[in-house]
Amino acid sequence: MKTQSSGSGIATSRLNRRSFLGLAGLGVAAVGVPSLLTSCSSGAPASVTGGGGAVSTGVLPTFVPIEYVKPDFPSVDGSTAGFTSIPEKLVQAFDAPPGAGGSYTAMTPLWGTIPPTKGNQYYDAVNAAAGANITFQISDGNTYGDKLAAVLASEKDVPDWVSIPSWNIPPKFGQAVEALFEDLTPFLSGDNVTKYKNLANIPTDAWRVCVFNDKLYGLPFPGELLSNAIFHRADIFAELGITEQPKSADELLELAKEINDPSGKRWATDDLWTGATMMFAVPPKWKVGDDGTLVHRIETDEYRAALEWQTRLYAAGVVHPDAVADKNADAKQRFESGQTLIVNDGLGGWHEALGRQRASNPDYDQQPFAPIAGAGGTPRLFKSDPASMYSFLKKNEDPKKIEELLAVADFLAAPFGTQEFELINSGVEGVHFTRDANGLPTPTELAATELQPTYIFLVDPPIVQSRVQYPGFVEDFCTWMADAAQYVEEPAFFGMQITPPSQYSGIDAPFVDLEKDISRGRKTMADLDEAVATWKSSGGEELRKFYQGILDEQQ
Repeated sequence: MKTQSSGSGIATSRLNRRSFLGLAGLGVAAVGVPSLLTSCSSGAPASVTGGGGAVSTGVLPTFVPIEYVKPDFPSVDGSTAGFTSIPEKLVQAFDAPPGAGGSYTAMTPLWGTIPPTKGNQYYDAVNAAAGANITFQISDGNTYGDKLAAVLASEKDVPDWVSIPSWNIPPKFGQAVEALFEDLTPFLSGDNVTKYKNLANIPTDAWRVCVFNDKLYGLPFPGELLSNAIFHRADIFAELGITEQPKSADELLELAKEINDPSGKRWATDDLWTGATMMFAVPPKWKVGDDGTLVHRIETDEYRAALEWQTRLYAAGVVHPDAVADKNADAKQRFESGQTLIVNDGLGGWHEALGRQRASNPDYDQQPFAPIAGAGGTPRLFKSDPASMYSFLKKNEDPKKIEELLAVADFLAAPFGTQEFELINSGVEGVHFTRDANGLPTPTELAATELQPTYIFLVDPPIVQSRVQYPGFVEDFCTWMADAAQYVEEPAFFGMQITPPSQYSGIDAPFVDLEKDISRGRKTMADLDEAVATWKSSGGEELRKFYQGILDEQQ
């Protein structure tokens, strides 16, 4: 098999293993890797660091939406579009394979059983349809950071196409990306992207996080407008005769007291810290004050209000004892079994719960509360990360090779409703799947062996909701998010790749445990004041100046 040479393609800015590890600051320990299903939990991946800041006009690709099939629930202000049925006839997006027959290697993570890469009918079919031979180098997603560090440190081993989750980007990556990967700005910036119709269909926000040092390097794995919600057991609420939803944090607390029943082995809630930060609009990192200066989240009134409310929640005795003991791994099980009736979770966890429960409990119904404003009134929500993974193309002196890979990327970005999308996500009909009564692909036994998510980690189309196997789910999901979209705003430094000074990278860490201790009554708000003072004197003020300089440059 022919692979692209790593020789002269990066001759002007070579990095050897020692120099790259120095830039990356990796040393012996590698960056930790959360589960791929981060979006299905209440947590969030670590902040991305890259090196850059504001993006100049003209760097980002022009957004040119394309609609192969009309959604039943169109996107509203960036919300997820939805389909209540699978199209009877899929659109063929490409009349002929877009690739030119080249052979390339691609490195991707996988949180599952690694499939064979040779003699695999799934890979053979997708490669044939794309017109290029992509040979995957797949690594365990849980240790991907270690593998990635070693590969990036050795320029001769860097594959032609490399997937990098945001939580695996090493420190100071922005200083190394130019030496290893192709600058895609000349190929995709502005109207240049229109050569690739499906890449142009990816929303602008998803491209923002692919920019390092004011140059476009990455291809995105787009996320959703929002990633979390406060869920309740709507089926049990109906049994209890509860029809009104809370409009404020106080009303939610009163509701929790009303439904709490420890004697019946049922508690009102699990831990709701993520929900509290949503209700009180706690900024993800920084808040721009009225005078234009930056306030860190731990210094804000919103943070204090959320923490005070969380403390009241625990003091009321409505939180499950296992959550009080910080046993969060079983939160989903407690909620789905009815031990708790209110929980915060990632939106991805919604359909997963239906998949686990509907077969044995057809009446199982969890629903998100409509957005709640902490003090009542109009809610405020912050946009989620527009992309949590991206991929990069290794430098190549032959622009035709880069153009071929981008043509393949355009194929992989074919959206829902196309034959290409079905092939990439479900494989070959009759080989890897059959169709159920809803027209949904049902995996065969061979699919479990051959078909695992790999191409999607190179680039992916915008997310749509099409899980029609759960009656009412698509409508519930899309209606909720379309309503919530009106309250969404961008947080400070949204979508910007910024490398903070490394000496201050860990000064926020103590607040995770402090939040738990204060919530559970082991410490007080006075301890928070002391911790904030320590944060300021330990580098917080210097960190503020660093970010303030970036903010001032934007104005």
